[in-house]
Amino acid sequence: MKKVVLIRHGESAWNKENRFTGWTDVDLTENGVQEAVKAGKLLKEQGFRFERAFTSYLKRANKTLNTILDQMDLDWIPVDKTWRLNEKHYGMLQGLNKAETTEKYGAEQVKIWRRSYDIRPDVIARTDPRSAHNDPRYANVPKSFIPDTEALKDTVERALPYWLEIIYPSLKHHDEIIVAAHGNSLRAIIKYLKNISDEDIVELNLPTAVPYLFTFDNDLNLVKDEFLGNAEEIKKLMDAVANQGNKK
Repeated sequence: MKKVVLIRHGESAWNKENRFTGWTDVDLTENGVQEAVKAGKLLKEQGFRFERAFTSYLKRANKTLNTILDQMDLDWIPVDKTWRLNEKHYGMLQGLNKAETTEKYGAEQVKIWRRSYDIRPDVIARTDPRSAHNDPRYANVPKSFIPDTEALKDTVERALPYWLEIIYPSLKHHDEIIVAAHGNSLRAIIKYLKNISDEDIVELNLPTAVPYLFTFDNDLNLVKDEFLGNAEEIKKLMDAVANQGNKK
């Protein structure tokens, strides 16, 4: 059997402040670090021995992964970093408070911006200091690939080729892999693996730092998927993600 654990990063400073984050490079809170510690301990207790890891270019995902691997004494395994696993780019919404944005534009519009499959927020100007075009970490990424805004559809088109061409084929050589990324880049992979419709993927809420295990047979066919941890606690965390647009 082959195993892939997908895990969203721990709570970030802007998660705590209920802000749209996107490609903004925000650090973990102390709670986010402790969430990652808890995930690492759980994975170690359950006997996981990851052989390869993947993450985004953003520190909240990097630090989550590093903390998990440290808890598992697996700091030495190969780690691949890619902009293709970055969070969805929220355009002009990046940095704005979700509840305040809801008050201004209405809950339905904010839900569309947050979760619609094919409707993008307004673009962020490339001259804006928040633009990824000004960030040196993307200097080697073709300019046409660096987004100014994205819908989930765009994130799927960005992340899915990396799954198909890099992560999934690596299961031929490794039995256990971990991918530490973001709510929407992971949603893109999960959409493909579970054949979730464009309409239904909007309702998938991934809690922070909860391992999501996908098990494949030796022919690399998906056998089952399951969140690891206390089911009741995970349900509460999912509900909290769903209600972010309403939270003060």
